[in-house]
Amino acid sequence: MEIGQKVKVYRLRDRVSSDVAKKLGKVGSIKDYKMTDGSGVGVLVVFEDSFATWFFEDEIKVVQ
Repeated sequence: MEIGQKVKVYRLRDRVSSDVAKKLGKVGSIKDYKMTDGSGVGVLVVFEDSFATWFFEDEIKVVQ
């Protein structure tokens, strides 16, 4: 996954706020990377409504 790629949120690993839960199935763009708990890398995703949050790599898929 690269910065600028379009991705779709297809699952949520943990309990999240309702704002984040509403993004399930939505498409956004990768803006940056985020170190998680030391054992992985997350990605910061920005959506069309300017809402941004991070996801684990296994929660999103690249949209072609």
